[in-house]
Amino acid sequence: MAEKPQPVRVLYCPVCSLPAEYCDFGPDFERCKPWLLRNAPDLYPDLVKEAREKEAEKAADQLQSVDISGGAPTGPADSSGGPSTSKPEEVKRLPGGKIKKKEKQEVVIEKIVRNKRKCVTVVKGLELFGVKLSDASKKLGKRFATGASVVKGPTEKEQIDVQGDIAYDIVEFLTDTWPDIHETAIFFIEDGRKVPAA
Repeated sequence: MAEKPQPVRVLYCPVCSLPAEYCDFGPDFERCKPWLLRNAPDLYPDLVKEAREKEAEKAADQLQSVDISGGAPTGPADSSGGPSTSKPEEVKRLPGGKIKKKEKQEVVIEKIVRNKRKCVTVVKGLELFGVKLSDASKKLGKRFATGASVVKGPTEKEQIDVQGDIAYDIVEFLTDTWPDIHETAIFFIEDGRKVPAA
């Protein structure tokens, strides 16, 4: 009688959630490398070889940085005496391995003309300063005695639409109400160009 076939055990990478054999096709192979070296060195012999070469280079650099007379390292070192291990800044990644750029902290004010005479002032970027948009729209509506609402813009980001042409009056209101917002961080969009308010 033939034996029942046993199921194949597949080793999955916890970093990219692909089988270990397919990590190099994943979104960020560089982040998978340390895990692969520890848990699946037989699948990627080139990685093991590369890691050993890096360790040898690091050891050679440490030996060269040690002063023969004093025995103290001459290279960068932290207060504990060992070489410094500064972590690279954490980068936010999008699906597909793309790097998300950090947005500049700026408020953009744009005047949109509708039906020849009616104007709408659009305020974008207040949330980057930690301002709740719903509270800001209420304050803007009360201060300028107009309608103000939070809406999603064409880029799917929330913005405040204020009825009326209050573009130049709004700068002083924003800087007085929220001290974190400086006048140098406020920009107008005029004729398709970004112009500083200050």
